[in-house]
Amino acid sequence: MKRLFVVLLLWGWHLTATAGLTIEITEGAEGALPVAVVPFGGSAPEDVAAIIASDLKRSGRFKPLATADMLARPHSKAEVDFRDWRALKQESLVVGQVSATGSGYQIQFELFDVFRGEQLAGYQFTTSARDVRPTAHHIADLIYEALTGERGAFATRIAYITGMRSADGKERVALQVSDSDGFNPQTIFSSNEPVLSPAWSPDGRRLAYVSFENRKPAIYVQEVYSGQREKLADFPGINGAPAWSPDGRELAITLSKDGNPDIYIMDLASRGLRAITRHPAIDTEPAWAPDGRSLVFTSDRGGAPQIYRVSAAGGEPQRVTFEGKYNARASYSSDGKRLTMVTRDGGEFRIGVLDLASKAFRTVSDGNLDESPSFAPNGSMIIYAARAQGRGVLFAVSADGRTRHRLALEVGDVREPVWSPYSKR
Repeated sequence: MKRLFVVLLLWGWHLTATAGLTIEITEGAEGALPVAVVPFGGSAPEDVAAIIASDLKRSGRFKPLATADMLARPHSKAEVDFRDWRALKQESLVVGQVSATGSGYQIQFELFDVFRGEQLAGYQFTTSARDVRPTAHHIADLIYEALTGERGAFATRIAYITGMRSADGKERVALQVSDSDGFNPQTIFSSNEPVLSPAWSPDGRRLAYVSFENRKPAIYVQEVYSGQREKLADFPGINGAPAWSPDGRELAITLSKDGNPDIYIMDLASRGLRAITRHPAIDTEPAWAPDGRSLVFTSDRGGAPQIYRVSAAGGEPQRVTFEGKYNARASYSSDGKRLTMVTRDGGEFRIGVLDLASKAFRTVSDGNLDESPSFAPNGSMIIYAARAQGRGVLFAVSADGRTRHRLALEVGDVREPVWSPYSKR
């Protein structure tokens, strides 16, 4: 049982090919708010209005009006006739203008409440050609926050594992980072051996991961922008499942250096270790609570994989999950109120969400081999990996399960996604 469990935890590194990500909306939420995002005036390397509309649609909270159905295409408040948009039953309206400057572009937008005829937000940005798309994501975040009262997460990033098969049949596995919508993928690290378990640092500047590049697992930390990397853990046996503490000073990891997989915490300044669990069962996949005072982890100490909670100072773990016979790979929402995890539903592996206060449990995916769930930093969405038509794809689902979209590779597989935190303001 234990050997099989470890194999399942490491399963997923065998990949075949990689390409750009595309987006397919597979399920939308009823009651989405109608919003019109008018094509911006001027021109830029990216269609700013289309990016904004796509972001809002992917959230499941909004239903953007098709451009072909628009009665007018204003670019400023002076050109807006709110009667046009009331006739189309739109609640919100976004207009804007892009202007070329000597060194890049100036992008301005205005957001209106259609029925009150009032401006809700309006900003102007100066950006480079390279940063037009990130600026559009930032505008979508501002619109999302103005209309919902919650911070948007479109300008964040995701990390994930892909693989590429060369002409001679050899595989090259890669750790990649992209925008939250799958665009602008960048390879952070690649190897001919497995790469597993990417984890973002709290400041979004570093990634911890497991690499088998020397034919044995070791934990590395790498700067996303500079590429500088260092080896943190290379003990005999398993070195796996890194998880950053909320303050970025410690890393929870799984080690079997003393003979059995247990949870340890490493102080990153001193490299000192302290054991958090000591049990003959397999303890793995730690994840920190947002307040840094405790962790959850996966253990089969009750006979099957379930989620347990333990103080960051150590002590007796307490079982958290009781719904179903298999729950693993849990992680917290940013407010600490929910856990997402892999759960077995009949014979299928799906994504579940547990409300820690009410103990209500909800399955939010419908695949048969769904894995690696990770909350968006605002808690509104969960990204996870799945199998579709024989290949690995990424899905994002709303935390209530009402809306779902797919970020699919054109060919090949992708696995182990993790959503970045917010960049520091």
